[in-house]
Amino acid sequence: MPNPTALAFGFPRSKVAETDHWLVLVRPKQPTFGSLVLVCKEPVQAFSDLSPEAFADMRVAVAGIERVLKARVAYEKINYLMLMMVDRDVHFHVLPRYEGAREHEGTSFPDTGWPAAPALASAVALDDAAVERLAQDLAAAWTAA
Repeated sequence: MPNPTALAFGFPRSKVAETDHWLVLVRPKQPTFGSLVLVCKEPVQAFSDLSPEAFADMRVAVAGIERVLKARVAYEKINYLMLMMVDRDVHFHVLPRYEGAREHEGTSFPDTGWPAAPALASAVALDDAAVERLAQDLAAAWTAA
């Protein structure tokens, strides 16, 4: 059973990939194009409570994320934010960072915070169908490589 954080971020329709201990999901509010959420599947609410296996498996998930987003978004930097203020399960917001904007399905996704901290409040909100299409697009790139 997925945890409340995964469900809050649209699982299963937002799913890009899954490892033994992590879910990679499209973030419905996109501060930058390709923003994701990396959610631990273990029932923990503190980073230090992750199992050694989850810590090791995080490397697999991060390597996949960076490979896919580099190819699909051509980011210049990448930010991993562990905010956990509302959604308590261990998770990271993954934001590809770039100067300017990226275009997808006729929508512009500017990185309005570049080159400073990400501007989370100026996110492009995707509807459920757009989240699912982007998740499928990124999932195809994940399995292709």
